[in-house]
Amino acid sequence: MNSICVFAGSRPGHSSVYLQEAGKLGEAMARHHVRLIYGGSSKGLMGEVADAMLAGGGQVTGIMPTLLFDAEIIHRGVTEFIEVASMHERKAVMSEKADAFIALPGGLGTFEELFEVLCWGQIGIHRKPIGLLNVNRYFDPLAEMVRHSVREGFTGVDHPALLSISADPDELLHMLKNKAENLK
Repeated sequence: MNSICVFAGSRPGHSSVYLQEAGKLGEAMARHHVRLIYGGSSKGLMGEVADAMLAGGGQVTGIMPTLLFDAEIIHRGVTEFIEVASMHERKAVMSEKADAFIALPGGLGTFEELFEVLCWGQIGIHRKPIGLLNVNRYFDPLAEMVRHSVREGFTGVDHPALLSISADPDELLHMLKNKAENLK
C-alpha cells in the first residue's frame, strides 16, 4: 500500500482533539512511507494532516477543482498539486491514485466522498480498503446507521466489513495494510 486518500473536513471542528488526531494520522502515514492523496486545502483537518505529513518527510498530493480556489486556501507546500475541472474529476483522480481510503471527521463533503467509495467497493468497482479514524467517537452514529441498514434489510450482512474502524492512526494503518493484502 503506497498511497492513501484521506477525506477530511476543511474546518477544524469545535474540539482541538480533531486537529491533534489529524496531525497524528499525518505523522503515522509519513512513518509508514505512505503517500497522502487529499483535497489540496491548507485549512482545517485537511491542512493539518498534510502539514504533519510534510513535517515528517512524507509525500503529499493535493487535488482541487478550480472552482474551489476562492473558497478554500490552496496548500502551496504540497509535493504535487493537481488542478482539475470539477468535483467529479477530483474524486476520480483521487480514487485512481489511492490504494486505500481513510475518512477523518468532516461534514457533508466528507460523508459524500466516503459513501461513494463504500458504494464502489460494495458493487466491485474497486477492491481497496476503507477506514474511519474514529476521533472522539465521531463515527459511532454512522457505524450504527450502517448496522441499522443491515438489520432492516437494505445493506448486505457482509458490507459493514468493508469498513475498518479505529481511533488509533497506527492501528488503522495496520488494519488497512492487512486488508489490502487479503484483497489481492
